[in-house]
Amino acid sequence: MSKNTICLWFDKDAEAAARFYSEVFPDTRVTAVHRAPSDYPSGKEGDVLTVEFTVAGIPCLGLNGGPMFKHNEAFSFQIATDDQEETDRYWNAIVGNGGQESACGWCKDKWGISWQITPRVLTEALAAGGAEAKRAFDAMMDMGKIDVAAIEAARRG
Repeated sequence: MSKNTICLWFDKDAEAAARFYSEVFPDTRVTAVHRAPSDYPSGKEGDVLTVEFTVAGIPCLGLNGGPMFKHNEAFSFQIATDDQEETDRYWNAIVGNGGQESACGWCKDKWGISWQITPRVLTEALAAGGAEAKRAFDAMMDMGKIDVAAIEAARRG
């Protein structure tokens, strides 16, 4: 196990979420599934308790802790994409699997985890600063899923 690992609290679907992520994102895999050695407040002996996995190279631990804590936008994974095809693929996988769209490149998966599907062209435009950054930012503010061509056009003015 890594020295620093992101722990994500799930009701009871940590393994399903981790396996879904491993199908969608590169450098993502489930590395271990641990079952409860005895009954606990939100489960029974033998239930999946924790799942070790990585998301795009980031070590994570899914904890099936029960329904008392819910995910929110205060935490999100930001996935950098190289083009519209990659942006569409990730966005459509998350939203099309019971997730929901949000604004400015954000969406949520069916487990409530927030994702920022962010084309590099957008982050590059924002890093450029000045009028270019303002145009790209203003264009992004009207988007759900990021439109790469529209960001490129905004960058050019």
